[in-house]
Amino acid sequence: MGKIQIYAGKGHGKSPAGLGEAMMAAAAGKHVVIIQFLKGKGITESGFERRLEPELKIFRFEKSDCDFCKLPEEKQKEECRNIKNGLNFARKVLMTGECDLLVLDEVLGLIDNGIIEEQELKTVLAAAGEDTNIVLTGISLNDSIGEMADMISCIERIK
Repeated sequence: MGKIQIYAGKGHGKSPAGLGEAMMAAAAGKHVVIIQFLKGKGITESGFERRLEPELKIFRFEKSDCDFCKLPEEKQKEECRNIKNGLNFARKVLMTGECDLLVLDEVLGLIDNGIIEEQELKTVLAAAGEDTNIVLTGISLNDSIGEMADMISCIERIK
């Protein structure tokens, strides 16, 4: 497995840090896949992300227009199925070596929200080839996931 970087903490900037890593890798000629979780559809409907292809591909599997936590319980259950499809896609991307860098934005929040168990994320990460680097973001960092990381940055709000 390549290197695993984690951006975690309660401060603002984790996702932008992950996206910055993605942009730098794409600028260096690497192929990048970004899968975003818990954010609704976001920019995937704007067409902007398609202009970044083929070097950088952005995916969101959620169908709702708003954040997962703001959804009623019934919609959350529906989105959980979509989110798990996204996680399965991440595993496929890693198994096939489809990219040089995989960014799993807000994936740590899946554990926080009880959508997946930490072992499910570990199984996905274990599918990575030797040359595939991974960036994980989220607020809370689980110790056992942290042990897998080569670098952890804690983003906290100062002011």
